[in-house]
Amino acid sequence: MYAVIKTGGKQYRVSAGSFLLVEKLEGVKGDIVSFDSVLAVSKEDQLSLGTPFLSGVSVSARIVEQTKGDKVYAFKIRRRKGLRKKVGHRQLYTRVKIEEIKS
Repeated sequence: MYAVIKTGGKQYRVSAGSFLLVEKLEGVKGDIVSFDSVLAVSKEDQLSLGTPFLSGVSVSARIVEQTKGDKVYAFKIRRRKGLRKKVGHRQLYTRVKIEEIKS
């Protein structure tokens, strides 16, 4: 059994017991979060699709850790002007463990 959820502007295929790295969610380690934006659910050979979301279906997950991604650099340079600008960014992520798919 698996489900397709939407969080942080992205879509993920999840199943019970799997780990997932998503954009930062509010909460601390051990909290339960619920994803109500479920796009599709598959049980054995039956696939249910939403338009755009399924009603009455949710996915619950437990927060494992709050973390940061790798540093990404943006370097700007203007030739003959002496302009050099280096900016760094680290995206915040939340690692969750999918507990169950409630349908």
